[in-house]
Amino acid sequence: MRSVPTHVDEALRRKAHQERKSLNEVLRGALIREAEGAGLPERVHTDLDALVGAWVDVPGFEDAVQAQDQVDETLR
Repeated sequence: MRSVPTHVDEALRRKAHQERKSLNEVLRGALIREAEGAGLPERVHTDLDALVGAWVDVPGFEDAVQAQDQVDETLR
Protein backbone atom coordinates (compact mmCIF):
# COMPACT_ATOMS: atom_id res chain seq x y z
CA MET A 1 0.00 0.00 0.00
CA ARG A 2 1.11 3.53 -0.65
CA SER A 3 0.75 6.73 1.37
CA VAL A 4 0.24 4.93 4.68
CA PRO A 5 1.19 7.08 7.67
CA THR A 6 4.40 5.92 9.33
CA HIS A 7 2.75 5.12 12.66
CA VAL A 8 0.12 2.96 10.93
CA ASP A 9 2.77 1.15 8.88
CA GLU A 10 4.81 0.45 12.01
CA ALA A 11 1.76 -0.82 13.91
CA LEU A 12 0.78 -3.17 11.09
CA ARG A 13 4.32 -4.49 10.71
CA ARG A 14 4.58 -5.01 14.49
CA LYS A 15 1.27 -6.93 14.48
CA ALA A 16 2.46 -9.07 11.56
CA HIS A 17 5.69 -9.88 13.40
CA GLN A 18 3.89 -10.69 16.67
CA GLU A 19 1.37 -12.94 14.94
CA ARG A 20 4.01 -14.47 12.66
CA LYS A 21 2.00 -13.51 9.61
CA SER A 22 2.90 -11.69 6.45
CA LEU A 23 2.12 -8.00 6.21
CA ASN A 24 -0.29 -8.90 3.40
CA GLU A 25 -2.23 -11.28 5.69
CA VAL A 26 -2.54 -8.62 8.39
CA LEU A 27 -3.68 -5.99 5.87
CA ARG A 28 -6.19 -8.39 4.31
CA GLY A 29 -7.58 -9.25 7.74
CA ALA A 30 -7.94 -5.56 8.66
CA LEU A 31 -9.72 -4.83 5.38
CA ILE A 32 -12.09 -7.77 5.84
CA ARG A 33 -12.93 -6.74 9.42
CA GLU A 34 -13.60 -3.18 8.26
CA ALA A 35 -15.75 -4.30 5.34
CA GLU A 36 -17.85 -6.83 7.28
CA GLY A 37 -20.11 -4.02 8.43
CA ALA A 38 -20.65 -3.04 4.79
CA GLY A 39 -22.76 -6.11 4.02
CA LEU A 40 -20.01 -8.16 2.38
CA PRO A 41 -20.23 -11.94 2.75
CA GLU A 42 -18.24 -13.59 5.51
CA ARG A 43 -14.85 -14.98 4.72
CA VAL A 44 -14.79 -18.58 3.56
CA HIS A 45 -12.84 -20.74 5.99
CA THR A 46 -10.03 -22.76 4.43
CA ASP A 47 -8.92 -24.61 7.54
CA LEU A 48 -9.18 -28.31 8.36
CA ASP A 49 -11.96 -28.08 10.98
CA ALA A 50 -14.25 -30.24 8.86
CA LEU A 51 -11.83 -33.15 9.25
CA VAL A 52 -11.77 -33.11 13.07
CA GLY A 53 -13.23 -36.37 14.34
CA ALA A 54 -13.56 -37.81 10.85
CA TRP A 55 -10.90 -40.54 11.22
CA VAL A 56 -12.19 -44.01 10.41
CA ASP A 57 -10.21 -47.15 11.17
CA VAL A 58 -9.82 -49.22 8.02
CA PRO A 59 -9.23 -52.94 8.52
CA GLY A 60 -5.77 -53.92 7.32
CA PHE A 61 -4.34 -50.40 7.31
CA GLU A 62 -1.97 -50.98 10.23
CA ASP A 63 -0.70 -54.20 8.62
CA ALA A 64 -0.20 -52.42 5.29
CA VAL A 65 1.98 -49.66 6.78
CA GLN A 66 3.79 -51.72 9.41
CA ALA A 67 6.90 -52.05 7.21
CA GLN A 68 7.30 -48.26 7.33
CA ASP A 69 7.88 -48.47 11.09
CA GLN A 70 11.08 -50.46 10.51
CA VAL A 71 14.39 -48.57 10.60
CA ASP A 72 16.86 -49.56 7.91
CA GLU A 73 20.04 -50.05 9.97
CA THR A 74 22.25 -49.51 6.91
CA LEU A 75 21.11 -45.89 6.77
CA ARG A 76 22.24 -44.97 10.28
